Amino acid sequence: MGLAVCSAVATVFRVFSASRTLLAVALGLTLGAAIGIGGYTFVYAKGSAYFQDDPAACANCHIMTEQYDGWRKSSHHAVATCNDCHTPSGLVPKYLNKASNGFWHSFYFTTGTFPDPIRIRPHNRMVTEDACRKCHASLVESIETPHGASLQCLTCHNSVGHPEGSGNPELIRQEVER
Repeated sequence: MGLAVCSAVATVFRVFSASRTLLAVALGLTLGAAIGIGGYTFVYAKGSAYFQDDPAACANCHIMTEQYDGWRKSSHHAVATCNDCHTPSGLVPKYLNKASNGFWHSFYFTTGTFPDPIRIRPHNRMVTEDACRKCHASLVESIETPHGASLQCLTCHNSVGHPEGSGNPELIRQEVER
């Protein structure tokens, strides 16, 4: 009986060992494929450009060409880059925001599901609102409504830094109401 038990344990161990090896190989192949595809995509999409502060990086994707051209012709061209208005202050929040935006821009562009005209997401609207208020603090302070109610800069100034109409006021009102 003891020999039979030892033989059964050895068989279970061999099966378990073989399935562990198979699992490790499958995991290695999956991880390798993900890293390879991710690396290729990063290089092909000029991903390193997004770690810089160059507004031309925002136009890598042709969907943003109109916004980039509008910024180049705007008054903000001389004083602000895309990151000044569209990323929060601080190194970690800035790059977390850029990573999130990069992922979703890539996803919507790749799947062809981006809105036309392109619109800012609610979180990014708040980031941009904060940037407006930071740079224009003295002006904003003088026009704030009483009792803590605040105006939304983008409701009226919907095309600042971008082509006229790209900040469609009706779309902005719908986003703010959500």
